[in-house]
Amino acid sequence: MTELLGPAEIRALAAELDVRPTKKLGQNFVHDPNTVRRIVDLSGIGEGDVVLEVGPGLGSLTLGLLATGAEVVAVEIDPVLAGRLPDTVAERGGAERLKVVGADALRITADDLPARPTALVANLPYNVAVPVVLHLLAELPSLTSGLVMVQTEVADRMAAGPGSRTYGVPSVKLAWYGKARKVAAVPRAVFWPVPNVDSALVAFERGDVVSSVERERLFAVVDAAFSQRRKTLRAALASWAGSAERAGELLEKAGIDPKTRGEQLDVHQFARIAAAAG
Repeated sequence: MTELLGPAEIRALAAELDVRPTKKLGQNFVHDPNTVRRIVDLSGIGEGDVVLEVGPGLGSLTLGLLATGAEVVAVEIDPVLAGRLPDTVAERGGAERLKVVGADALRITADDLPARPTALVANLPYNVAVPVVLHLLAELPSLTSGLVMVQTEVADRMAAGPGSRTYGVPSVKLAWYGKARKVAAVPRAVFWPVPNVDSALVAFERGDVVSSVERERLFAVVDAAFSQRRKTLRAALASWAGSAERAGELLEKAGIDPKTRGEQLDVHQFARIAAAAG
């Protein structure tokens, strides 16, 4: 069994590298082996999978992922951490199945990676979690599933359905790609340093394309609809459509009451609005 990193190993590695976790990069390292095992188990990955891990940090989750027999492509923006990760893995086994890419996950494309990942499993920095997931789903069609650890508030928004208080832009855009659901809470005490927010795991599976409407066109409607949440769609979509009158016409053409608000619509209804605009 692969030796995972505990609190003492995490602190020793950080001291060796003179790493001081920064809020800017959202660095909160998991130091609890049981939490790592739980994440890996819930991800459902195994031998034959190619896992994309964003922000591997000191390697806690990386080791757990490799222990399944899967290949891991780890994308790390911090050059010091990226440089140490292969050695950390080599000391414990599985190095031949690890590839480290020193890059910003918000800017990578499929051509930047040494393999086509089938799953995303990551402890994501809270401030970029949603943009990273959306970017990767757009850039990497090979990704069919994922399990990400994010701030609980972000998890609620990612998995929310129409009519929910937390339903918004991230909810609809993720729904374009497939189904997201919150699967488990993660206690603060498993991180170093201890964050001042709660965390949760969100799982998603890529589904069929919602409609023939281009993603960019649909996302533009979604952005406009939620830019002024308190307004009716007729008013909120006025700038997108060119006028409130035109917005009303398009909504009626799409079979949607112009007095409806954005948080009441699902992704299929937003697609109908985008399609109505031609």
